[in-house]
Amino acid sequence: MQRRKNLDDLHSSLVEQDRSSRGVYYGSLNKDSIEIAKFNNSSLDKQSTDNVFSDGRTRIDFVLVWETIPRELLKPKDSSENKGVRERSAIIHRTWRKRFLDKLLDIGIHMEKHVSRMEKKVVHYLLLSAPWSVLCYYAEELQLRLPLQALPNQASNWSARVLGRLGIRNVMAEEVPNLPLDHYTCQFKVNKLQWFLGSDRQDTFFSTTQRHQILYEILATTQYGRSKDREVGVDWLLSENVFSAAFPLHDGPFKLPPEESAPSSLNQRQILFQYWANWRKWYKYQPLDHIRKYFGEKVAFYFAWLGFYTGWLLPAAVVGTLVFIAGIFLMFDDVPAQEVCESKEQYRMCPLCKSCPYWLLSSICKTFKAGRLFDHGGTIFFSMFMSLWAVMFLEYWKRMNASLAHRWDCSDFEDIEERPRPQFTAMAPMTIINPITGAEEPYFPKRNRHHRILAGSMVIIMMIAIVVMFVVSVILYRVVVAILLSSSGYFRFVASASRIASITGSVVNLLFILILSKIYISLAHFLTKWEMHRTQTKYEDAFIFKVFVFQFVNFYSSPFYIAFFKGKFVGYPGNYVNFLGVRNEECSPGGCLIELAQELLIIMVGKQIINNMQEVVIPKLKCWWQKQRFASSKKVPKEGESVQAEKAPWEMNYQLLVFEGLFDEYLEMVMQFGFITIFVAACPLAPLFALLNNWVEIRLDAQKFVCDYRRPVAERAQGIGIWFYILEVIAHLAVISNAFLIAFTSDFLPRTYYKYIYDINLHGYVNFSLSHAPWDFVQQNNSACRYQAFRDLDGNFSSTYWQLLTIRLGFIIAFEHVVFFIAGLIKLLVPDIPESVEVKVKRERYLAKEALAENKILLEQRDTRNKANVAEAAATRDWETEQEQSK
Repeated sequence: MQRRKNLDDLHSSLVEQDRSSRGVYYGSLNKDSIEIAKFNNSSLDKQSTDNVFSDGRTRIDFVLVWETIPRELLKPKDSSENKGVRERSAIIHRTWRKRFLDKLLDIGIHMEKHVSRMEKKVVHYLLLSAPWSVLCYYAEELQLRLPLQALPNQASNWSARVLGRLGIRNVMAEEVPNLPLDHYTCQFKVNKLQWFLGSDRQDTFFSTTQRHQILYEILATTQYGRSKDREVGVDWLLSENVFSAAFPLHDGPFKLPPEESAPSSLNQRQILFQYWANWRKWYKYQPLDHIRKYFGEKVAFYFAWLGFYTGWLLPAAVVGTLVFIAGIFLMFDDVPAQEVCESKEQYRMCPLCKSCPYWLLSSICKTFKAGRLFDHGGTIFFSMFMSLWAVMFLEYWKRMNASLAHRWDCSDFEDIEERPRPQFTAMAPMTIINPITGAEEPYFPKRNRHHRILAGSMVIIMMIAIVVMFVVSVILYRVVVAILLSSSGYFRFVASASRIASITGSVVNLLFILILSKIYISLAHFLTKWEMHRTQTKYEDAFIFKVFVFQFVNFYSSPFYIAFFKGKFVGYPGNYVNFLGVRNEECSPGGCLIELAQELLIIMVGKQIINNMQEVVIPKLKCWWQKQRFASSKKVPKEGESVQAEKAPWEMNYQLLVFEGLFDEYLEMVMQFGFITIFVAACPLAPLFALLNNWVEIRLDAQKFVCDYRRPVAERAQGIGIWFYILEVIAHLAVISNAFLIAFTSDFLPRTYYKYIYDINLHGYVNFSLSHAPWDFVQQNNSACRYQAFRDLDGNFSSTYWQLLTIRLGFIIAFEHVVFFIAGLIKLLVPDIPESVEVKVKRERYLAKEALAENKILLEQRDTRNKANVAEAAATRDWETEQEQSK
């Protein structure tokens, strides 16, 4: 049943009703339930003693920051119109800020303000803390899971188990201090408070990340104006510059203390810096449980997947390197390559463009040999190996994901526990009853959402059309450059015209990719917000899908063109096919496969180098600039006040960078996965480059999270989300792509055909693969020439072409069926959930039933005692005497 939602502020009215009607009772409590004790901060965790109010006890859960410019420092030269606009903007910001903070006070948030006066501005820091009563209320509202019973942490790694069985010392293992315990948990209910572990210690009962989640929920849903005008939540205030920042604090500094101290005395941030973000730990296991405890499940799942993926790249890189080395040996013994190099003036080739000269096949000796590095029999084996590798990697990641989700208590998060997004809650026009939980939730009509999604799809299609236009422009660029260089008259340029055009075209394509990506991501953010998705998971899935479709076309359009279209529809001498008045591109003299390998290396490795430089240089430059900005604006102390030598923790955290989500990190890795699977037949070294990059990537990302970023609000997740399904699509596409690549772009099948029909040693293969120019072309130009094709003297396809086409299509069908059959067997043989996890789930269900049965017996015993007491009281009651006494 749907009903129109009241636009008044939901939280303030709810809490005020709570106060007036319940007194000190919150959440699911009633008058027959236990009473919550008053807030007590007697013993804070020693690791976060700096993150407290001035009283030394009240914990800081969140910080709001805004900056103002004193009136006396405003520029006197500004016109009266500019001053008026600035003053009106400042008044609106002050009004919104006051409304917002007043609502927070009504909810019961504790606040403490600190002001830092600089030479040119004033920075206001508002420290926020949620009292015990508010924490309990929102913990139940958010369905947070709290521990019932502690268990030893039984985390293990498959490689550690294998090495243990083999009796080999595991150098990757390391003991990390303060290992978090496992717990049996359940959703928090205030009326069951006494059953939860540590409920007698109010200061540490809720973890730091849970307190952050509660404060962010309050900040994101607090209304300070009309929801129709989006005057809801701290995110909109941040976008309007009403606040400069909103963030939780890190647990102290990340640098180790100068004096030696016990590892167990380090705070969580120092532990992560020492045992995870340290470059010397590049070969160690990641402390996933520590990452999850400090950053939340969503960040922990990303690093778990990245580490798992990097580990699986090792066998792929080893096999790919061996295939490449085999290509080196085959290159020196290749008979067709020797024939090309020794042909001298035997093969005079037709011009590659209208104004290009005739050329000798022997001039491409080195390029032809280089093509053999990637185009040989080992490529077939490696393509099949990588296709099955991708399937096995995803199947075993499912098992890893299931184990982590169970260990971190988030197996049912998306189906049952995930609440609507705070922004959706504030903006939804009506409410509906959730069919699973039975709770009333905000609702946005599906029909309206579908209309918005359809409109957004039109925008996406338009952007993809723009990408295709840029790809066509790059193709035309290569053709024009090749023509200009060929007709330049300089020998070096003429000889390398096609190669220079191809390399520079790849660089131009990379620049187009990076520029269009930035524009489209901003557009996708706007469209996804407009579509009004209910949960954060659905919101992120919709955003990821939009951007990935665009980026897939953006990144892979050029390699797809080179692999499957370039040189396939060019015609023949005297009858060339034109596109937009320009003759279609032919493959370079060395073949399209070497061009594809070159394109992959430029885009994949070039993008990795650029990204890593950005991840190293840009955060450091931004942090340096932030510190310089604050250092240049020295503090101005009040009268009788001395300047503090050490900055407060909220000031140091404010100088860090804003965490912008995991999307870019995932996108980079998924695009890399596509390069090493879809086009692996053209570049067997791709997994090796990916492995080297990822070893660096893990530590770079770790350093950014620990040292450079403000602490993000911890978010729960059930896995890597829609990225897994995208990886599955890429894995299936890789099988088809490699089959077509080997069949139509590689020389493997023509060579194999020649071996079995003519000569097993490939003597005469070069002459076999070249056709003679038609008589019309020879008579018109008074010169005979050869070109690479299987055509007769009239330009028609020869019988050899049709026989090879049949073999190619048969190979594609056979390759796909064999790989998909083996992949299906792997999926059947490898269960999605490990048996040990299934046993644990069944064990927990059994224990839950036992606990319910025990509670039922206790209730029955209590009821029996109550009935016995009532019966005894009734038996001893003298109704006659009572009546006489009453008279």
